[in-house]
Amino acid sequence: MEIKIINKSEHPLPNYETLASAGMDLRAHISEPIILKSLERAIVKTGLFIELPIGIEAQVRPRSGLAAKNGITVLNAPGTIDADYRGEIGVILVNLSNEEFTIQNGERIAQLIIAKHERAEWNLVSQLSETERGEGGFGSTGVK
Repeated sequence: MEIKIINKSEHPLPNYETLASAGMDLRAHISEPIILKSLERAIVKTGLFIELPIGIEAQVRPRSGLAAKNGITVLNAPGTIDADYRGEIGVILVNLSNEEFTIQNGERIAQLIIAKHERAEWNLVSQLSETERGEGGFGSTGVK
């Protein structure tokens, strides 16, 4: 699939690091470092603008290394970029650790997944089919 992209940063385009990678890393495009204190959040710009085909979305997800090692994650994960959005890709990062974290220009801050999606049509009914699970949710199936 080919996707149109504008890169206003000095960083390379997002790319797949391995043949089996699902996501491409997004890099911070900032003029000065951003210091995230504990529980603070910031929208970090990337300098990237994309044009997705209808029926395709881009999902912005956390990088596992940043989350595990530093407590830095994407606040609205996964963030969705719709096919009709033409603005700069921004990543909402939050610091869930007890220590400050500094984001540097060019740092890999999130990953981008390209995915197909369906449009649903609602079928208003008065009853749903029965299942073994029924209305059980929020841990009703246990943890083991």
